[in-house]
Amino acid sequence: MATKVVMEALSPTMEEGRLVKWLKSEGDAVKNGDVLAEVETDKAVMELVARGDGVLRKQLAAEGDSSAVGTLLGVIAAADENIDQLVGGAGEKAAAPSTTSASGSLDESRGEASAPAQQKAAKSEAAPAQQKVAKSEAAPAQSRQGSQQGKQPPAGSAPARDGGE
Repeated sequence: MATKVVMEALSPTMEEGRLVKWLKSEGDAVKNGDVLAEVETDKAVMELVARGDGVLRKQLAAEGDSSAVGTLLGVIAAADENIDQLVGGAGEKAAAPSTTSASGSLDESRGEASAPAQQKAAKSEAAPAQQKVAKSEAAPAQSRQGSQQGKQPPAGSAPARDGGE
């Protein structure tokens, strides 16, 4: 089963990245989770991680190249697997992730940082609603506290008691 290695959005604002260094060479055995390359984002240098097992059959981007997010950078496949169909679209943005088996199927390799970016996006969408709820819950406590602060009981009145006698 072949796996596409694509330029990932390794930060929420990333639109393109620069391949700093390949850490695996063509012909190297690769396991899921292995670091394939270092990619410079708009914020930092991040690791591009393999999402499949096999051999790094083809590197389609050279070190120092800048590529848009989604661009095919390489292919991981079995040593004897035909990858001509995948390599034919090199340099173009990869299509939507698809999975196929050795009979023509394909896995899309995603960088490890892409999941946290999606989680951050989900959190940022939920954050305004959570902040609104937190503010509305805090408001009554603040108003109660503010109404009691700095006020003295009327002269001659007994202090308030707890216990409901």
